[in-house]
Amino acid sequence: MEMSTIGGVKVSKLILGGNPFSGFSHQTPEVDDRMRHWFTAARIKALLGQAESLGINTVIARADHHIARVLTEYWDEGGTLQWFAQTCPELGPTVNGSRNAVQGGARGCHIHGGVTDHLLAEGKLGELQADIDALRAKGLVAGMAGHNPRVFEFADKHLDVDYYMCCYYNPTVRDKNPEHVHGAKEKFAEEDRRRMLEVIRGLSRPVIHYKVLAAGRNDPADAFAVAARAMRADDAVCVGIYDEPMTDQLARDAALLERSLKATGDNV
Repeated sequence: MEMSTIGGVKVSKLILGGNPFSGFSHQTPEVDDRMRHWFTAARIKALLGQAESLGINTVIARADHHIARVLTEYWDEGGTLQWFAQTCPELGPTVNGSRNAVQGGARGCHIHGGVTDHLLAEGKLGELQADIDALRAKGLVAGMAGHNPRVFEFADKHLDVDYYMCCYYNPTVRDKNPEHVHGAKEKFAEEDRRRMLEVIRGLSRPVIHYKVLAAGRNDPADAFAVAARAMRADDAVCVGIYDEPMTDQLARDAALLERSLKATGDNV
C-alpha cells in the first residue's frame, strides 16, 4: 500500500473509516440499526486486523467512549493501526472529544465536519484556530473536516491546520444543528462532488477524501477512479466498511484504489 505524509505522520493511501462501527450508514435508520448490531467489538477488531493485512496503517473513527474502549482492546491484543480521531458534537465542546482522543491513544484528531459547516453558517469559523492549536498542544496532528467547500476556501486563507477531511458531498444543511440526525433526508448531488473536487485542487494542505462512494450509492470502480485522479501527492482516501453483506469488501476497495492510482500514474 502506498503512503502519504500528513503532519509528519506516514498514512496509508487507503484509510479505514469507522462511521459504520457507530451505526452511521447515511442510508436509512434501519441500516443504521443493522450496523450497530453487526459491529460487535470482536467484529470491529477483526476488520481492523484485515486492514493491517492489506497494508493499511490508519483508522479514522469517532472520539467517543465506545470507539476508545474497542481500540484499547485491539492494541492490547497486538493491533498496530494508528488512530486519527474525529471529534463528536454530541459530547459538547471540542475539548471533550480531544480529551478522549488523547487518553485513547490517537495520533491525530480533526474537528467534526458538521461543526465546521455550522460555524461557517454562523460566521464563526475563525474561532476554530484555538481548537486546532489546543489539539497540537496535546501532541496530536490537527485537522478539520467539512462538507461545504466554502469551509476549506476560508480555512486555507485564514487558518493553520495540518490536514483537511473533504467530503465529496454536502448531504444535509448544518446551519442550525452540527450533529448528524439519523433518518434525515440526505442528497448526494454530482454538482456538489464537482465543486469539492475543484476546491481540493487548490488547497495547500494534504486532503483526506471521504464519502467518495456516496455512502454506497456510487459504483466503486468509477468512484475510486475519480478519487485517484483528484488525489495529490500526500492525499489519502477514507472509506467506511460494512462487511456483513460482503466480507471481502475492504480487500476489493483496496485493490480498486491501488489499480486506479497506478492507472493515473501511468497516464501522467
